[in-house]
Amino acid sequence: MKKILSFLALGPIAFLLIYCQPKTEETSASGEQSQEEQQSTEQRPSPLVTKEGQVSGKTIKIQYGSPSVKGRVIWGELVPYNEVWRTGANEATYVDLVQAVTVEGKELPAGKYSVFTIPKESGTWTIIFNSDWNLEHGHFQYDEKNDVLRVESQPSWEQNSQETLSFEVEPQGLVLRWEKLKLPIAIR
Repeated sequence: MKKILSFLALGPIAFLLIYCQPKTEETSASGEQSQEEQQSTEQRPSPLVTKEGQVSGKTIKIQYGSPSVKGRVIWGELVPYNEVWRTGANEATYVDLVQAVTVEGKELPAGKYSVFTIPKESGTWTIIFNSDWNLEHGHFQYDEKNDVLRVESQPSWEQNSQETLSFEVEPQGLVLRWEKLKLPIAIR
């Protein structure tokens, strides 16, 4: 009985000692981390990646969530054919264009745009640039009426499989690679 009473007496003291500790930079006034702090301190299954480069002397920046294959069937299953796909994981992939560019021969003004694709089992894929670029849940918030530009691009299938999704800014534009897919997006 004495042990239980001692424990009950020490419990509130321990609580006060922990609760009254000074706040660190890692915690906010409410004791919780902000969303940005949580994302930087926790390991995301699909890491957030930002790439930047020059195409025809114009700066292009792209940010995307990079999922892994993890032994899954990607095309036609994880990513269905003939449906809008956020072209990455988590929040919508977006491009930031400092200057106007030409994408697959069509004009795209300077600005930030979310990037979506419509994969197809055969033939060209549709690439969509949408003015609503800051979408937390990717294609779940996609609204076609905000499309600024839709273009077509012919994918190719490579021998080697790439585990994680990536975008590269290359001299001819953007190139999406994931699993055995290579999808070039011509930009000038």
